[in-house]
Amino acid sequence: MFDIGFAELLVVGVLGLIVLGPERLPKAARTLGLLLGRIRRTMSGIQQEIEREVRQQELQEKLKDSHHSYMSPEEQAAQLAREQQEQEHKDFPQTQPLEENSIAPTPSETKQGDK
Repeated sequence: MFDIGFAELLVVGVLGLIVLGPERLPKAARTLGLLLGRIRRTMSGIQQEIEREVRQQELQEKLKDSHHSYMSPEEQAAQLAREQQEQEHKDFPQTQPLEENSIAPTPSETKQGDK
């Protein structure tokens, strides 16, 4: 939690000994240790609560996604029909309708008596 090396700890101890004196230093160190323990437990609890909320939020999002992806059999059939219809339109391009009498008979189809 605190990035304190041995040298810094020694300086803090000497300053505490000078400021508080040898009679009150052990009690102050004990109180400081208890306070640091409480702070660590509180921070750990907050961190666990945040992680729990994040996991819960992720699960709710997954549930929403899965709920949206679920379709009834009728909806699935309609979706499949739409997809097939779209594929047919892609496979067979739209053609223009033929006009009546636009196709002349070929010579092999005509008979001598028809003219």
